Amino acid sequence: MENSQTGVSYKRADASYFEKRGLSRYAGVWSLWALGVGAVVSGHFSGWNFGFATGGWGGMLVAGIIIAIMYLGLTFSIAEMSPALPHTGAAYSFARTAMGPWGGFLTGLCENVEYVLTPAVIVTFITAYVNSILGLDPVYSPLLWILFYAIFLGLNIFGLELSFKVTLIITLISLAVLVFFWISAIPNMDFSRWALNIGVGPDGAAVELPEGGGDWFPFGFSGVLATLPFAVWLFLAIEQLPLAAEESVDPKRDMPKGIILGIITLMISAFMIVLLNPSLPGVGAFQLSTSLEPLLDGFKSIYGDSGVVILGLVALTGLIASFHTILYAQGRQVYSLSRAGYFPTVLSLTHSKFRTPHVAMLTGAIVGLAVMLVIWFSLGAETGGSIIGSVLLNMAVFGAMFSYIMQAISFILLRKKLPNIERPFRSPLGIPGAVLTIIIAVVTLLYQVQDPNFSKGVVWVAVWFAVAIAYFALVGRHRLILSPEEEFAMEHGKKAAAAEAAALKA
Repeated sequence: MENSQTGVSYKRADASYFEKRGLSRYAGVWSLWALGVGAVVSGHFSGWNFGFATGGWGGMLVAGIIIAIMYLGLTFSIAEMSPALPHTGAAYSFARTAMGPWGGFLTGLCENVEYVLTPAVIVTFITAYVNSILGLDPVYSPLLWILFYAIFLGLNIFGLELSFKVTLIITLISLAVLVFFWISAIPNMDFSRWALNIGVGPDGAAVELPEGGGDWFPFGFSGVLATLPFAVWLFLAIEQLPLAAEESVDPKRDMPKGIILGIITLMISAFMIVLLNPSLPGVGAFQLSTSLEPLLDGFKSIYGDSGVVILGLVALTGLIASFHTILYAQGRQVYSLSRAGYFPTVLSLTHSKFRTPHVAMLTGAIVGLAVMLVIWFSLGAETGGSIIGSVLLNMAVFGAMFSYIMQAISFILLRKKLPNIERPFRSPLGIPGAVLTIIIAVVTLLYQVQDPNFSKGVVWVAVWFAVAIAYFALVGRHRLILSPEEEFAMEHGKKAAAAEAAALKA
């Protein structure tokens, strides 16, 4: 079946094709909430704190508020689109319906960068915590990466029910750890002395103020904008929730509730961690600006080094929650693009017994690990570790920002092109909320480009895109499959075209 307008070809797959690619329904509201919060919560344990070096405490706070506004616009848009288009493809399927096959593929590709690289960044933070807790030589870090990937791939592959139960448990434990930290930190905080201990040196870089009491905004408003890419880490990956649409018991009812409850939970937690973690004696914003284990630093400040192993294991829970849940998202994202023929269809095969997309998960994990190992062994342990933690983080945020822009555009186009499709939930922010998401995402990207770590990573993102686009242009676009999201897009596209033609005649 040739579509001359879009330059793609489809074929109808027989029943056996989809039987080999079947998923099971299990997730309810709280499973979806846990999937969204669990994916993000590691960003409250590590990564966000690098923003102190570019904005100081006030810069980090305001950047966090701006990014929270962007995510509100995004999540309300997604909460409307996901029950209206309840397919595993999520961002790709939204864009496919709104912008055609090429728009869907490019959006899916942006999200693919995010979900393949984010677990690699998180496992770097996990390893840093483990090395600190057990006093291990960082030279053995690659062995720990492989071990953690193997354990959590196993949990994700061997049963959907097991995966969601583990997600709910470790997400609840992670939030309990954060609440315990807040309660412990409040009586010990000294905000002015420690949170405001960053000044500006002669070279324009952050310097420590020994007595604290510095400016809220040592780098001015430009420092706020420069901190936006780091504030993203406080909310990154909440948008993965719609990837569970075909495994949700009732996506039209539960998906909006799950994602809205998730973003509210994360906004409360983000404010508390930004306020309390740098306010503790002996910690401070300056030290946190380079720390790979900021929450562990906070626990050590309160309870000393005597229980460092127990405290470290406690502080590890959030990272494990996000690692587990983003591996889930990675598998579904690759699976959906493969099932529709955008990626090689072998990647969408599901396990005959457990009905999980094991081939997609294994392939994504191997690619993420390969990227890490190449960096590690080409640059050495110390340099390689810092590059993985910063450059790959920037690459993941880069992919996310572009996917957010494309999803917000999809929301606007769907409102205009398909005003009459069933929408069980309507975004209270509407098109203005989506426009605000686009503006903030574009500004974040512009400031991310100014980060020297970004330029190192963007070349490899460009290579990734070039290879995938070449594959799709030469091979993939001639092998598309009429999967559920493709059929939905084609059917409603024809209806929209017919309605438009009738309106012109009238």
